[in-house]
Amino acid sequence: MSGTLFVGIDVSGAANAVCGMTQEGTERMRFAACNNHPGADELVQRVVEILASLNLDQVVFGLEATGLLAWHLRRHLTENPSLQPYQSTVHMLNPKVVAGFKDAYNSLPKTDAVDAWVIADRLRFGRLPKPHAVDERYEALQRLTRARHRLVEDLVREKQRFLDVLFLKFNTFTQEQPVTSSFGATALALTTGELSPERIAAMPLEELAAFINKAGKGRFRDPQKVAEAVQKAARSAYRLPKAMADAVNIVLATHVTVIRALEGQIKVLEQQIAQLVGTFQHTLCSVKGIGPVYAAGILAEIGDIRRFPNEAALAKFAGLTWTRHQSGKFESQETSLTRSGNAFLRYYLVEAAFSVMVHNAEYRSYYERKKAESKTHAHKRALALTARKLVRLVYVLLRHGRLYDPYRRGVKAVSR
Repeated sequence: MSGTLFVGIDVSGAANAVCGMTQEGTERMRFAACNNHPGADELVQRVVEILASLNLDQVVFGLEATGLLAWHLRRHLTENPSLQPYQSTVHMLNPKVVAGFKDAYNSLPKTDAVDAWVIADRLRFGRLPKPHAVDERYEALQRLTRARHRLVEDLVREKQRFLDVLFLKFNTFTQEQPVTSSFGATALALTTGELSPERIAAMPLEELAAFINKAGKGRFRDPQKVAEAVQKAARSAYRLPKAMADAVNIVLATHVTVIRALEGQIKVLEQQIAQLVGTFQHTLCSVKGIGPVYAAGILAEIGDIRRFPNEAALAKFAGLTWTRHQSGKFESQETSLTRSGNAFLRYYLVEAAFSVMVHNAEYRSYYERKKAESKTHAHKRALALTARKLVRLVYVLLRHGRLYDPYRRGVKAVSR
């Protein structure tokens, strides 16, 4: 009893196309099963029957890592007791890798059955990612941190839409920024509602200063100076006709409502994230600047750090590696990030790096040096390089369970 069955599965919302072949490339099974619990049971049963009939002792499943459609089936295949007598592994394949492999064949049609065959054939060639292990704790955390990331992206877009419309109403407010934040209580009081640049320009300075002081709840040291800056901006602003101004006010109010709703939902998620990540044993928060939310985002995507043999492998997984451009004796020093890797992990590492360098002189100095060296996109490049530097620290902290000690320029053992 020896040999391997390679099972490629093309997952869709309603059904899963399945193709099984042996090491020699001989197709042994092809069928479709519903993407539900009975369909998954049927899939496993038919695979086990083929294994028994061919006297095989190993089965390798391959699914494309395309969102959540494969989540239930992946878990079912990993934990199904009927597959325990066999050496069963489940691999999540990068869709780009599968697509590139398919391109090696001439003019294959685009059907679910053909895609399943391509996945099975790709499995035969080896060099596969490590088998996927299901850990519900990390995946639960992942649902929360990914949802937060998407809400933050929505919030950024909604704020940009607000600023675009605000330019119509009060263009000089966005240009001169007389107050620190365009989304603070004072700024919104000045830019939304019935108050217009014309009215602001015509208000007595003392009245405007009192309005600003009240809107800012007395936080301004010199409200009259702020009032002078706001009035100066208002006097040079474009004027809108009334019909246009009424429409713009409605749109601005709508954007503010959406912004406040998103901020509220993000806050709720962050509270849940902090509560859940508190059940994990880790030392990431020993680094000043990495709080519970950033730590959770990093942990959720990494999972078990032992999956990565070194920090370079972790950096590659996060997509914090750079392409090499070399020809003859020329070696480019300005290369781009690889367009691959876990985008969620990269996001949380970059955000954490930005936060860490605010508190940590070593990381701040590194960022400034890299920024000075960069000829184009200096901030983004320097921040990505700082995040790559942070990967080394994250790897050591998680791998060895140690606390970060900035005074010793490294880590120290956790006292238990």
